[in-house]
Amino acid sequence: MVLPLLLLLTIGLIEAGRFMWTCNRAEKATQMGVRYAVATDIVPGGLVNYSFVGATRSDGTTITQGDAINDPSVFAGATCLSSSGTVTCTCDTSGSCPDLGTPNPTAFNDIVARMQLFMPELTADNVKIDYAYSGLGYAGDPNGIDVAPLVKVSLRDIVFHARLLAGLNITLPAFSAALTLEDGQGSVAN
Repeated sequence: MVLPLLLLLTIGLIEAGRFMWTCNRAEKATQMGVRYAVATDIVPGGLVNYSFVGATRSDGTTITQGDAINDPSVFAGATCLSSSGTVTCTCDTSGSCPDLGTPNPTAFNDIVARMQLFMPELTADNVKIDYAYSGLGYAGDPNGIDVAPLVKVSLRDIVFHARLLAGLNITLPAFSAALTLEDGQGSVAN
């Protein structure tokens, strides 16, 4: 009589452990993904060479060479997603947006590949990369990208399959990690 309850409890404990392990892997994947994203090529390719010199702030003043880009109306942010292998980047609608250019699918896929080292079942469609306003950066920077956005890598639509509990599927909570962009150039991160 007690055996079925004991078996159910044991199976439940195993599945709870597997669920926690999956959550831990998802969290680590986002941490490693954002670390790679801030140290290597950025996904919105147009931001690499875009100069904010001449852009107009919300107060009507014009940004000149060397000015801090500290107004979210100049660069509010961008979001990059993959859908069936096609990477797209769109602007945050809360401010103006520079030309994001052609997205860099290699950069996006490299970030996903780094994340897959920790969670192999991830696909590019599960990853979302946000480049948000941080107030950091200088217009006309001759050494690289003008802005230093806050980069956030998030997971979406990840489902945990509880194999021992009759195929129960549980959608994982949202996992994300964020860091400020370092140089946004290159293909190597430690």
